[in-house]
Amino acid sequence: MTRPDVTAVVFDLGGVLVDWNPRYLFRKLTSDAAAIEYFLSNVCTQHWNEGRDAGQTFVEGIAELTALHPQHESWIRAYFERWPEMLAGDFPGTVDILKEIRREQRQRLFALSNWSAETFPYALERFPFLQLVEKILVSGHEKLIKPDPRFFALLADRHQVDFKRAVFIDDVEKNVRAARDLGFHAIRFTDPVSLRQNLLDLGVLS
Repeated sequence: MTRPDVTAVVFDLGGVLVDWNPRYLFRKLTSDAAAIEYFLSNVCTQHWNEGRDAGQTFVEGIAELTALHPQHESWIRAYFERWPEMLAGDFPGTVDILKEIRREQRQRLFALSNWSAETFPYALERFPFLQLVEKILVSGHEKLIKPDPRFFALLADRHQVDFKRAVFIDDVEKNVRAARDLGFHAIRFTDPVSLRQNLLDLGVLS
């Protein structure tokens, strides 16, 4: 099989390079795992969090949820006020791959992340490896979130990225499918070892 001529690699951040999980915070607040899962499934849900990623403010979101769930107000406020405690660190194996691509300088590096504009500065401060990326597109700034094709299109419009010559890496299947539909060589991230092999097969790593 002929290898594609890859000119750009696009990383997701959370779940691929950065270990973010709200449970890291709430396990400090209670030992009741069921209470945590109830809260994350019924109060500060993934859908609600995606609203922050799409550009809605935490002030708006907190007001909305405390009106609906006043008994959970302290945890709702903690979701934003103690947000940095949801970051456990990075994934060293994936960061090593990012650094290797950077050293070889054969492909441009980008990140396309669903992330709140209000909390992203914490990541920039904590993770120096993000400076290795040519440009990071943050959903909260753009008011668009994956898998919306318009969010991906910003890469082409602003940075002249040819999707057919680009690799996209994400841990969320719907985002991978959306990228593949646009022409990317899209990889569903599961672990650094598998990712390395996929990138070797594509000729990104040597």
